[in-house]
Amino acid sequence: MEVNRIVSVFAGFMVMFSLGMAHWMGQVDLSHASWLWLTLFVGFNVFQMGFTGFCPLVNVLKFLGIGKGCTPSKDGKSCC
Repeated sequence: MEVNRIVSVFAGFMVMFSLGMAHWMGQVDLSHASWLWLTLFVGFNVFQMGFTGFCPLVNVLKFLGIGKGCTPSKDGKSCC
């Protein structure tokens, strides 16, 4: 597993773990709708991205035409 994927798994786990601990300790009530569910969603996506390589934001950005462009150099070789 590559280092950047390990970092993604660890970061996603820590986000979800901290929300779980805050809920368990009574500091946060996740049984009601709140913005913390967005935090949990983002943490889960970072976590799963480390294993699968799939990131929903990448697909959205590609659909919108936002991203790194690549034009071949004069010698015909790819720049990517």
